[in-house]
Amino acid sequence: MLNASAGNLSLEPIEQPIWLPGEEALYSFWRLDGSLGTVHPARVVADDGDQLLCWVLDGTPIRVTTSPDGRSYREMPLFERFNGPRVPARSTWRGTSTLRLVYEHRWVSVWWFFEADGTFRNWYVNLEVPLGRDELGVRRVDGVLDVEVFPDGTWSWKDEHELAAAMAAGRFDRWHLKQLRAEGERMIALAEARLFPFDGTYCDAAPDPKWALPSLPDGLLRI
Repeated sequence: MLNASAGNLSLEPIEQPIWLPGEEALYSFWRLDGSLGTVHPARVVADDGDQLLCWVLDGTPIRVTTSPDGRSYREMPLFERFNGPRVPARSTWRGTSTLRLVYEHRWVSVWWFFEADGTFRNWYVNLEVPLGRDELGVRRVDGVLDVEVFPDGTWSWKDEHELAAAMAAGRFDRWHLKQLRAEGERMIALAEARLFPFDGTYCDAAPDPKWALPSLPDGLLRI
């Protein structure tokens, strides 16, 4: 298992944590150079060490990274999105709550998006490089390329136009892209066959109304 401490990736083994229902876990996106990107605090539904099911709730405080002048990822032109210095900033997950199934050893997580009234909207196949866990949560590398899947089984690739810029900036290489696309194609096949996780499971799920919003550790804004 990879142990990615701040500014460093190593192969040192770490104890495998398991989280109980209702506990907080961080869903963290690292880069292959060891730098930390976005962090989403989550509430755990279930965890067996191989699959983590958790909610990222509307209104949750999150860590993002911006340009030094405060521009967000989407506000930058494409050639800047994967280049240049970044600084951490506090933000908020807004618009919809998401239920997320994180596969410990696979290059993917599946997100269920729900409208504000709790109605299921769509699935989002977030293609990721798995980096294991630490005592705070799961560590992933965002693969840029994703797949959106709709309730009727139709689907579309997302953010293909960003791949060349990400690879030119060294975010990942052709080998990583091959693994990411293969995982995406495997999930598309499941969606077309209406098999789990695209078979309606969890589409009526709702977070525990007694849960408070998870917290964002202050130290994450200093690294």
